[in-house]
Amino acid sequence: MLIVFYSLLMLRVGRCTDDLNFEMKTVEVGHDVTLTCARQKSLLSTFNLFWIRLVSGNMPESPGGTFNFDYDGVNKTPRITAKQGNGTFLLHISEAQLSDTGLYYCVTVKSLHMTFVEGTFLRIQGPEPDVTAVIQLPPSDPVHPGDSVSLQCSVLSESQNKPCPGDHSVFWFRAGSDESHPSFIYSHGNSGAECETSLEARSPQKCVYSFSKNVSSSDAGTYYCAVATCGEILFGNGTKLDIEALNMWNLRTANIVVFLLCAALVISLIVISYLSYTMKKKSCGCCNDAVVETNASDCQQSQQRDEESLTYSAPTFTKRKPRKADRKTVKPAEAETTYSDIRTFVRD
Repeated sequence: MLIVFYSLLMLRVGRCTDDLNFEMKTVEVGHDVTLTCARQKSLLSTFNLFWIRLVSGNMPESPGGTFNFDYDGVNKTPRITAKQGNGTFLLHISEAQLSDTGLYYCVTVKSLHMTFVEGTFLRIQGPEPDVTAVIQLPPSDPVHPGDSVSLQCSVLSESQNKPCPGDHSVFWFRAGSDESHPSFIYSHGNSGAECETSLEARSPQKCVYSFSKNVSSSDAGTYYCAVATCGEILFGNGTKLDIEALNMWNLRTANIVVFLLCAALVISLIVISYLSYTMKKKSCGCCNDAVVETNASDCQQSQQRDEESLTYSAPTFTKRKPRKADRKTVKPAEAETTYSDIRTFVRD
């Protein structure tokens, strides 16, 4: 506000009178306030008087104007009235609101010449905010480009004392190393907080607001949490976010280590596969030898059982006397009998 005021004082189109009055006035919310500007009557020259109001966040505006001679005209809005008094030019504000806080100037304009006559900084004081502290904690781990960072803002307030209606409005601002003023980046909604209320009497209520984002190297700076309540803005202590760039040497070393580990893994798999194949081959050979030996043993045992199951007997042959006709036809060699078949009977 003061910067704007001093800038207006340096305008070439205007100047300040030697008897410029500048004052500060504080008024409670809901009360009426009247600002006064001296009005000099002159029969030789006429000029105009204006009230100019500068409110933070708005363009300059003129609530009303009049002449230096007596004039009954009145400039009136729902809450602001500009009119002449006895040798004065009055600006009356009824039921002052927090938004009426600002700089008010009374200026005289004659042709193209502007003169500042009165200056008043009007402060509308509301109820004391219920917020007792705004606490910010820095991230616990180092932050690198591409990481997801969550910034937290803890707002402590008196749970039993609610002088202003509505919930708190929480905003995030960022001040970079190359920026002189913080820039707005994020605003929380009505349901963007996790609140905890203690059962103990007169214990503060704690609401935690979180802000998360994926950061890059250009996001380094100091992040501020601001709470707007009862017409005031309370800032936290700020969280400085230092983003550590990746070291190319460390990155190259890490890549080499990963490559060597992969190569060792491949070699280990090859060795394990070869050993498994060799052991399987040897085990198959042993199994074949065992099968052959088992078969031979089974054959020997079967043959032994067959031999044990044989029954040997001595046959008795009865020699029949040949007939006369046979004696004539059979030769002596053919009279012999040969047995070539032996039947075995298994004995139980």
